[in-house]
Amino acid sequence: MSAPVALDVQDVSKRFGAHWALARLSFQLPRGGALLLTGHNGSGKTTLLRLIATSLQPSSGKLTVLGLDAATAQEEIRARVGLLSHAHFLYEDLSALENLEVLARLLGRPASAARDAVARVRLDPRDDRPVRFYSAGMRKRLALSRLFLKAPALALLDEPFGELDPEGIADVEGAVTELRAAGITLVLATHQIRQGQGLCDQRLHLETGRSVSA
Repeated sequence: MSAPVALDVQDVSKRFGAHWALARLSFQLPRGGALLLTGHNGSGKTTLLRLIATSLQPSSGKLTVLGLDAATAQEEIRARVGLLSHAHFLYEDLSALENLEVLARLLGRPASAARDAVARVRLDPRDDRPVRFYSAGMRKRLALSRLFLKAPALALLDEPFGELDPEGIADVEGAVTELRAAGITLVLATHQIRQGQGLCDQRLHLETGRSVSA
């Protein structure tokens, strides 16, 4: 018996004015799998992630996320999907723990869950410095901690290795490995193919919005 499908993308296209950001894209990703999404800037990677997260809708084609129609079930999908984007959307004047406590309240989770999520990415919950004093690597780890707190069925990671030194990259690799071990389905978009290939079992390479052989 085949594994249940987390993502079913059927002939999906997305147009912005006269520009086609994605053109007739089709693929499937099984639940628990990890897709490496590669391509140059402007190839359509971020557009695809935004379609999966339902912040955009396809111009044509059909997109099913976790068994739900992306055209009609946006709220249900957003509740089950976690997105790590270029913009971390952190509260700059709050500490790491305070940032996670805000999310925990929104999710109806106890404060202890926020503390555990911060510690899980090797940040100190007792550190009361505002996040604006954090390095790029610490910010990235804090953003990843929100995925552990939310525990989504599907996690979308947009350039998770960007702006990181080797130690920071190793931290992200460890966090992604933990997400996979928890059974979370992943889509990982990155220019750093070597790191991504070691974490994913499927690859989709885009050029000008089309799937091509890498």
